[in-house]
Amino acid sequence: MTYNLTDLTIEGKHSYFLEYYNAISKGEIIVGQELLKCLKNLIDDLNNDKYIYDTADAELRIEFIETFVKHTKSPFNGMPFILELWEKAVIEVLYSFKSAETKFRRFKKLILLIARKNGKSTFCASLCLTELMIGENGSDIVCSSNDDAQANLIFNEIASMRQKFDVKGKYTHKNLKGIFNKFNDSNVTKLSEKTQNKEGRNIAIAIIDETHEMKTNVIAKSIEQSQSTKDEPIFINITTEGFVEDGYLDEELVYAREVLNGEREDEELLPWLYTMDSETEIYIDKKNWQKANPSIGNIKKYDYLERQLRKAQASQSDRVFVLSKDFNIKQNSVNTWLMEQYIKNNLKFDIEDFREWIALAATDLSETTDLTSARILLMKKGSRQKFFFQHYFIPESKVEEGSKEDGIDYLRLTKEGFITISPGNEVDYSQVVDWYLRLYKQYGIRIYKEGHDRWNAKSFVKELDNYGIENEKITQDYMNLSNAMKSLEADFKSGNIVNYNMNPLDIFCLKNTGFVVDKLGRIMPTKALNKPNKRIDGSLTMIMCYVMLDRYKKEYMDIINNKC
Repeated sequence: MTYNLTDLTIEGKHSYFLEYYNAISKGEIIVGQELLKCLKNLIDDLNNDKYIYDTADAELRIEFIETFVKHTKSPFNGMPFILELWEKAVIEVLYSFKSAETKFRRFKKLILLIARKNGKSTFCASLCLTELMIGENGSDIVCSSNDDAQANLIFNEIASMRQKFDVKGKYTHKNLKGIFNKFNDSNVTKLSEKTQNKEGRNIAIAIIDETHEMKTNVIAKSIEQSQSTKDEPIFINITTEGFVEDGYLDEELVYAREVLNGEREDEELLPWLYTMDSETEIYIDKKNWQKANPSIGNIKKYDYLERQLRKAQASQSDRVFVLSKDFNIKQNSVNTWLMEQYIKNNLKFDIEDFREWIALAATDLSETTDLTSARILLMKKGSRQKFFFQHYFIPESKVEEGSKEDGIDYLRLTKEGFITISPGNEVDYSQVVDWYLRLYKQYGIRIYKEGHDRWNAKSFVKELDNYGIENEKITQDYMNLSNAMKSLEADFKSGNIVNYNMNPLDIFCLKNTGFVVDKLGRIMPTKALNKPNKRIDGSLTMIMCYVMLDRYKKEYMDIINNKC
């Protein structure tokens, strides 16, 4: 076929694909090497006799979107949907390459890997509404994701766009089952992990969102099977990078990159990947941010990314989240939490300085193979500094085994007063309660509130209740631990906030602690990636103490201030 990179035409018609490619070639638009490789492959395919390039279908859809579709979210609510150049290029390539032999559309599957806040969900919603209105009659269009809430995002966006397009419901109607075109029998529905009867559908077009969260290919495989009888199905996988190791997205990207590099043949897959070429280039020049963020400057703002990067410099968890979500740099599912330079601060204090004081407390109750950690948190009037006083417990049967596994002399630490050994195979929780009671008997330190995990807590709670120690459960999940863990991290990095008397078991636990991140950027502790059998109980009680401080800070500080 004939194309001209000078006047940007293919077969005599203006091409947004060539316009995009030309802008990249001139340095006006910056893309990563993976997308550049994809575009160069497509340029080469313009010379391949296997394909024809007919832009009619793409032009119709672009025209419909820019003429009839309106934005629904601020600050663009009610404004015409003017597609970005990259969006027009994607639509054109997806719809225009066709088999010279069958005349059917070449690309059946698009993988669009793009950083958050670049308008990907809105873009796909506009395409789905367009297919509903002017696509093939009788098309079943599906919005899909790992969970129902995520699937709802695109579905609700389509519904809102449809409402602005068809205000009086002349052409369409919506009910609990989906959105329906009254004249061409096409419809839009949702599909998620919770959806019953995933099989037996007849899907023409599927948008599957945020696939980085999927551990398996159950939903995707159901969609692919339902499209097996179609000559020209569309399956669009839109996502950012994520934290699930060896999940569905990882498998898809490995395959896509093999296709991209010519290591595997699949002419029906279009891998459109907005990725950075290295982490270093993020900090060299903000112009490079466009590689993962093609809509930056128009939709996504530079100052937003600048703020995110500032947060990332202060917090390891924020850094992991930003690199993954804003720059599509894959992160491990488990990441190291604190570097040793932040753990060791050489701060010391004498518990006698807190005689007749009030404390918050946290307890991590062990299974038979773990340590049990008990800890109090103390603060003084007018100071941000937190003081930890702690004690550990271990079953007698695990002392020798634990010493070999952990490289720690538990017998020596017992003699030095850091650990109590419980007779038998399990920690005696009465010994833990006794330690809290000894704090009062020896130092006059009273527990204001105690928090504990859910593991085997019934007998422990009963004893606390008997001694009048108010206590509550702290569920060890993202919702409860994230803010506390981030606050503790920030205090450790401040260098002079967290004083734990350089307890050797605390240091051991902190070095073993990693963290995992969820899709909302929340974190929770876990064992570091290369230390699956190591203890983190001390880290957990530090974080749990911060949870208790967050829950009762006003009441606790009022008590402390009134004592002074």
